[in-house]
Amino acid sequence: MEQIKISEFKATCLAVLARVQQTGQPVLVTRFGKPVAQVVPPSKASSESWLGAMRGRGAIIGDLIEPVSSPQEWEAYQSGPGASDKLGK
Repeated sequence: MEQIKISEFKATCLAVLARVQQTGQPVLVTRFGKPVAQVVPPSKASSESWLGAMRGRGAIIGDLIEPVSSPQEWEAYQSGPGASDKLGK
């Protein structure tokens, strides 16, 4: 991996970035011989967008707004005021 001093990177930043983009090789930026940053090329973007990735994989079965159970099966419905009237008792 190519190493470059931070002062040299500052002076030639645009050229270093262009070289990384063209070659795909990362560049290590150092300060007093110690690494401070690594310039790497961007990862390859996928050809397919994540939007709509699940299209066609689901199905709507039944009525979406219909309750899962009938009101007679609800505990609150059975024990509320006037419960005997609601259940027809």
